Amino acid sequence: MTGLIFRFATVSDNGVAWHLARNCSLSPKQLGWMYASLCCVSLGIGMGFWLLGARLVLPFASLEIAVVGIAFAMYGRHATDGERISLQGSRLVVERETAGRLERAEFDRWWVRVEPKSGDRSLITLSAHGRSVEVGRFVRPELRSALASEIRMALRAA
Repeated sequence: MTGLIFRFATVSDNGVAWHLARNCSLSPKQLGWMYASLCCVSLGIGMGFWLLGARLVLPFASLEIAVVGIAFAMYGRHATDGERISLQGSRLVVERETAGRLERAEFDRWWVRVEPKSGDRSLITLSAHGRSVEVGRFVRPELRSALASEIRMALRAA
């Protein structure tokens, strides 16, 4: 596979690998620290108003923190979503992670068909022997055909 130029993949001694991931600005760990600091600031302000006699500020600040915590938890579950496609020898391995659940499919590289699901800008379907997997969720629609071409090129290369 030396000499091939890939836009989305990395080439190593073991084969070719594509790592397609969600574009998240914060990791789950960073999100936890952000939430902790937000709790300290919001509850600190609420406690200050409690001490000044405004008794309803603290309960509303607590409610706000709870709602923000739920939203952060939902965001954090999908922060590590991604697709890993690797071509190792005669095997094409596809791993998709969604909300902490990992799906894995293996195909014989000589039998894999790479085609768009419905149109040029749709998800890419990898199929062989009656099984299929859709990939490309984390690639812009206009770049999916380039990704499909790259996977086809890697499958054909010896």
